[in-house]
Amino acid sequence: MMSKQPQFTIFVVFLGLLLCFPSAGKCKTALSKTLSPYFFIENEDAAVEQFPLKSTHATVNINGVIADVVIRQTYANDGPQPINARYIFPASTRAAVHGMTMTIGETIIKAQIKERKLAQQTFDTAKKQGKSASLLKQQRPNVFTMSVANIMPGDTIAIELHYTELLVPTDGVYEFVYPTVVGPRYSDQPAANAPEIDRWIKNPYLKQGVASPTAFDIDVNLVAGMELQEAVCTSHDTDITWEDKTMARIKLKNTEKQGGDRDFILRYRLAGQKINSGLILQRGQDENFFLMMVQPPARVKPTDLPPREYIFVVDISGSMNGFPLNTAKKLLTRLIGNLQAKDRFNVILFAGSSKIMASSSLPATSDNIRQAVHLIERQRGGGGTRLYSALKKGMDLPKDENSSRTILIVTDGYIGAEKEVFRLIQKNLNKTNVFAFGIGSSVNRYLIEGMAKSGQGEPFIVTKPSDAGQVARQFQDYVQSPVLTNISIKYDGFDAYDIEPISIPDLFAQRPVIVFGKWRGVLKGTIQVDGVSGDGNYTHDFKVADHTPRETGQTLSYLWARKRIARLSDFNVQKGNAENQAEITNMGLTYNLLTAYTSFVGVHEVVRNPKAKAKNVTQPLPLPKHVSNLAVGGGTCSNTPEPELTVLLVLAVMIVIGMRRYRRSKHAFGI
Repeated sequence: MMSKQPQFTIFVVFLGLLLCFPSAGKCKTALSKTLSPYFFIENEDAAVEQFPLKSTHATVNINGVIADVVIRQTYANDGPQPINARYIFPASTRAAVHGMTMTIGETIIKAQIKERKLAQQTFDTAKKQGKSASLLKQQRPNVFTMSVANIMPGDTIAIELHYTELLVPTDGVYEFVYPTVVGPRYSDQPAANAPEIDRWIKNPYLKQGVASPTAFDIDVNLVAGMELQEAVCTSHDTDITWEDKTMARIKLKNTEKQGGDRDFILRYRLAGQKINSGLILQRGQDENFFLMMVQPPARVKPTDLPPREYIFVVDISGSMNGFPLNTAKKLLTRLIGNLQAKDRFNVILFAGSSKIMASSSLPATSDNIRQAVHLIERQRGGGGTRLYSALKKGMDLPKDENSSRTILIVTDGYIGAEKEVFRLIQKNLNKTNVFAFGIGSSVNRYLIEGMAKSGQGEPFIVTKPSDAGQVARQFQDYVQSPVLTNISIKYDGFDAYDIEPISIPDLFAQRPVIVFGKWRGVLKGTIQVDGVSGDGNYTHDFKVADHTPRETGQTLSYLWARKRIARLSDFNVQKGNAENQAEITNMGLTYNLLTAYTSFVGVHEVVRNPKAKAKNVTQPLPLPKHVSNLAVGGGTCSNTPEPELTVLLVLAVMIVIGMRRYRRSKHAFGI
């Protein structure tokens, strides 16, 4: 009989090996060194309220083509000690945020717009003095941070945000989107020296399948001003009540109180596929504004199209695993499979790195198409998201000067370096059109829409698998020919200035021509829109005197300012950063708007926490619907064993099993 000494020796050796791997059995620290999201650890401190945001309620009033939105966030401290809460949340990329209030008991505090650093100083001072305060900052045009200081035990604090946005129809369909959750962003920036505006990326997330403890609700009052053909919510279960043929109310069903893990999407059409076009004038104390929306001509397909080259840049990172990547495969299979014989194409796959199908684009033969489809179908999501290098690789491919190049980007947009991508697209406008497909229940619309705007293209977004076929058909119809080219606008006798946009690109979709501006003097003259459509010259004009200006409200001033700020900050590469910053800051202060350089801050001028001691709490976010844990990449203190530890455990088990078999063999032979 063999003694237990050899097995004990093996165990001691195994422990020694463990000591050789200091990371084994511990949480990795690499993620803490970069701006990587991480998983929330339940019951980290049982004495602290870990989920102070109790509910979010949005009230939406759509009047014609303008949506007015009030968001009410309710924070409460059910724990025994004061807390300082921080929450990351999204909004529409077109939102002009122009108001905020904080309510504590019966006291309502109206927040003030201030230069970003000054607002932060005001908030920090109030927090140190033991005063309750709130601070709203923009991290991206569609990502905001709400901080609330000195929430006392038993407190309930309500924050209301007010924003306005313009709804623009495509192919006769109006769409209102209310984003509910910010998806995890990939970033390899070192956390130690990351700029303040990027630090929000390092945020805790709940694991896949864990419901958010924050209730979500939304009410929409739709007043179209014209007869509605239909109104439907494609994302949530809703009850729709029709007041008359022009008005409807949309409410979530009771089963959707946990619907805050995906975008709320409402689509509606006007009777006869009409577009609510026209001229809106607004008279103010210091400035007057106008909004012109012109319905485009009907699409006419030309008989002679130039050869086309399509480069498909496809995200296969961890956050695309599951529904997004499966949907991308179906989408790309359809798009590539329908290319014409004279077309050429290529495929670039990217995650932490990128790989390309061919060194130059290939003819769209049946063999090449099968090869591309097979390549795409083999992919499994994993790794980070490095879009920039993949996109640059596509831009740098050799190009046939006689063909029209289009890059189609397929991603959920969970990256942190959006502006670098926008700049790359803009630098290549003279040779490449860019279209963006966003796939996921809560995509980064700032990136998806920004890429399309930068490339003078159109964004397409698929929020569920059943939409993929329809969106693919829309894209195919869309890129075949422009609706209107060589667009120009003339102001004859109408004193218009500060026009946005400065120039209008070709229209590929059935979308109206939209122009914002200011006016002065007497209301007279005409505004004329000229262009070339598929069947010849196109002209549409407005007689200004036929339209009565609105004497109240500031809606158009907010929308005009947001449009200009977007051009200056989101996509502009012409001006220097310092010049842009000064102009954007001044506009934010002048028009009372949240921007990258202006913030809203509210202070309750009562010392409620004399010791000024409070626990900092960052509200964990739920993963967007259909997004797996791979989007976060394991986070902090995952329950998964370290790779080194796993290998050692397997090795130790194999050694022990081998020793036991050796003992049995010795016994069998009488040794």
